[in-house]
Amino acid sequence: MVSKKVQSLWKSNAELIFTLFGVISGIVLGFILRTFEPDPKIIIYINFPGEILMNSLKLMILPLIVASLISGLSQLDVKQSTIISKWAFTYYAITTTCAVILGIILVLVIHPGNPSIKGKTMDETPRANVSGVDKFLDVIRNMFPENIVEATFRQTSTEYIRLNKSDPNSLVLKINKSDGMNVLGLIVFCIAVGVSLSYLGDKGKPLADVFIALDHVITILVGLLMWYAPIGIASLIASKIMEIHDLGKTLQSLSLYMGTVILGLILHLFGTISIVYFIASRKNPYKFLRGLIQAAMTALGTASSAATLPVTFRCLEANGIDPSYTKFVLPVGAMINMDGTALYEAVASIFIAQINGISLSFGQVITVSITATLASIGAASIPSAGLVTMLIVLSAVGLPADDISIIIAVDWLLDRLRTCVNICGDAVGCAFVQAMIERNKPPRIHPSSNNSLPLPQDEESPTTYFTAESEFHANPRRTVQFEPMQQSSFR
Repeated sequence: MVSKKVQSLWKSNAELIFTLFGVISGIVLGFILRTFEPDPKIIIYINFPGEILMNSLKLMILPLIVASLISGLSQLDVKQSTIISKWAFTYYAITTTCAVILGIILVLVIHPGNPSIKGKTMDETPRANVSGVDKFLDVIRNMFPENIVEATFRQTSTEYIRLNKSDPNSLVLKINKSDGMNVLGLIVFCIAVGVSLSYLGDKGKPLADVFIALDHVITILVGLLMWYAPIGIASLIASKIMEIHDLGKTLQSLSLYMGTVILGLILHLFGTISIVYFIASRKNPYKFLRGLIQAAMTALGTASSAATLPVTFRCLEANGIDPSYTKFVLPVGAMINMDGTALYEAVASIFIAQINGISLSFGQVITVSITATLASIGAASIPSAGLVTMLIVLSAVGLPADDISIIIAVDWLLDRLRTCVNICGDAVGCAFVQAMIERNKPPRIHPSSNNSLPLPQDEESPTTYFTAESEFHANPRRTVQFEPMQQSSFR
C-alpha cells in the first residue's frame, strides 16, 4: 500500500522533484567549484547545458505566443474577450500598484542605504539620457510594428547619440532598431487576428484549426523539454555563482538592501497576491502557489518570464485553470505584469538616494511610485530588464544614474527572485480572471414543474415560460402534476 502511494507520488511529481534537485545541485556545485578559481573558459563550458536550455525555451516563445493567443481568442466571442481583458487589466493595475507602495514603505522604514556603501564596487554603467516620455513612446511604437516578420527579431528603441565627446550637450535623439523580439507588437497583432477569426465564425475555422493544432504541438515539445530542464537549470545557477567576484564581500555590503527587496517580494507574493486570489476564488492561495513550484524553479534558472512561459502553461493546466483564460492572460501578463520588477525599482531608486544622502520629498516619492509602475509595464520579459527600466526612474527624480553600478553586483540573484514573483503573479492573474468571470455569470434557470420561470431569450424573440403543461407536451411519457399558472407570468 505504501509502495503504491510512493509510486503514485513519484509519477505525478517526477518533473518537479528533478527540477528541485537541479536547483540544489546548481547551488552546491557553484560554491564548490568557486574554491578552485576556475578560468573563464571553464565557466563557459559549465554554462553550456544551460545555454542549450535557454536557447530551446526562447525558441518556443514565438510559436507559443502566436498559437496560444490566436487559438484561444478564436474560440471566444468578442464579448468574452472583452470581459477577460477587463478583469486581467484590473488585476494588473491592483497588484502592480500594491507592489510599488509596499516597496516604498519597506525601503523608507528599513532605510538600507548608507553613504559608506558607495564606491565599494568597480563596475561602471554609462549615464542614461532616455527620458520617461521616450520610453513610453517606444512602447507605443513597438505595439504597432511596420513589419510583422521584422517584429520577430527586432524592436524599436530610442537612443541619444553624442556628436561631440567633449561636449556633454551635443546629444541628438535617434530612433533605432535593436536586436530582440518585439513581443508587445506580436501580442497586439495576434490579439487582432484571434478576435477577427472569432468574428468570422465558421469562415475562419480552417485557419483557427491550424493554430489550435500548433498549440497542441508546442505543448508536446515543451513536455519533452522539461525532462532536460533540471540539467540546464543546474548549469545556469552554477556558472552564475562561479563568475561573481568577491561574492562574500558583495553580499555583506549590500545585505540590508537585498534583505529589503527579498522581504518585499515575499510579502507581496504570500501577502498581497495571495489575498487577491483568496478574495476572488475563496480558495486556499498557498495550495495554488504550491502547484507553481516547477515554474518558479525554472524562473530561478532562466531569469526570464518569457522563457518560463511554457512551464507556467503546464503548471496552470495541472492546477485546473481553463485554457481559454491562460492562452490570453499569460502571454500578455508576461509582457506587462511585472510586480516584482516594479517593487525592485521602487526600492532600488530610493536606496540610491539614501546612499547619496539625498532626502526625497513627498512629491518625489510619488514620482518614484508612478514612474516605477509605468516603467515596469514597459519592461521586456528578458533577464535584467529591470536594470534598464530603473534608469528611467532615477532620471525622473534627478538621481545619479551612474550609481546603478553599486547594485549590479547582486542583481543576478534579485533578478531571479523577482522573476519568480512575476510568473507567479501572472499565474494567479489567470486564476483571478477565471474566478471573477465565473462569479459574475448569471445563474442558469432550469424549468420547474410547479413554477413559471423564464429562460434567457434573444431580445427579438418573446419570453418563453415553462410550466408543468409545457413540460408534459415536451415529454408526454412523464407523469406530471398540473398546477394553475400564476397570473403574474403573463404579459
